[in-house]
Amino acid sequence: MKVIGINGSPRAKGNTWVALKTAGEALTGEGIDFEITHIGHKPIHGCIACGKCSDNRDNKCAIRNDNFNDYIDAIKDADGLILGSSVYYSGVAGTMKCFLDRLFYVAGANGNWMRHKVGASVVAVRRTGGSVAWNSLNHFLTISEMTVASSNYWNIIHGARAGEAEQDAEGIQIMKVLGSNMAWLLKSRQASAEVAPPPAEKVFMNFIRQ
Repeated sequence: MKVIGINGSPRAKGNTWVALKTAGEALTGEGIDFEITHIGHKPIHGCIACGKCSDNRDNKCAIRNDNFNDYIDAIKDADGLILGSSVYYSGVAGTMKCFLDRLFYVAGANGNWMRHKVGASVVAVRRTGGSVAWNSLNHFLTISEMTVASSNYWNIIHGARAGEAEQDAEGIQIMKVLGSNMAWLLKSRQASAEVAPPPAEKVFMNFIRQ
């Protein structure tokens, strides 16, 4: 089994990385493969709502002038996903939001291959705004029928300069517990795969009527 941590911070090894690394160490301690993919420094365009992912159904985004599509196959094949972001103005980092909008649109347009993967979100913040950003990340997981791993507090770690999060004793424990709980969910998912409920045909409702 494998989990991919997506580092949506512009910093390759800032406090978001500390959170992901700590959760990942707990996962690898339970025999789960883990790697961090850093996208927060990439020039990734936002979704343009062209709908081509639904038309083409080729597991690709129609925007081809950046390297977004290079990440899709590995994420599709993974058993779990940890979304990690730094916090700016109480929100998700801009590049991370662009990346996730496109990723989850492509997944949903191609049979919702995020369904029943195990997911989690972590955020790193200097002082406040972490809960808002964390909630935003969780929206991607819960709309996609992912199984969401939790910890013994909200998955927020604190620090200003890169590496300061290592001193947040409670935050570090939160990430360790998150990794352990995620490993348990992954193993439970593997053991119960044969009895998973089938997907339901999605009902769409528009409240505006002509």
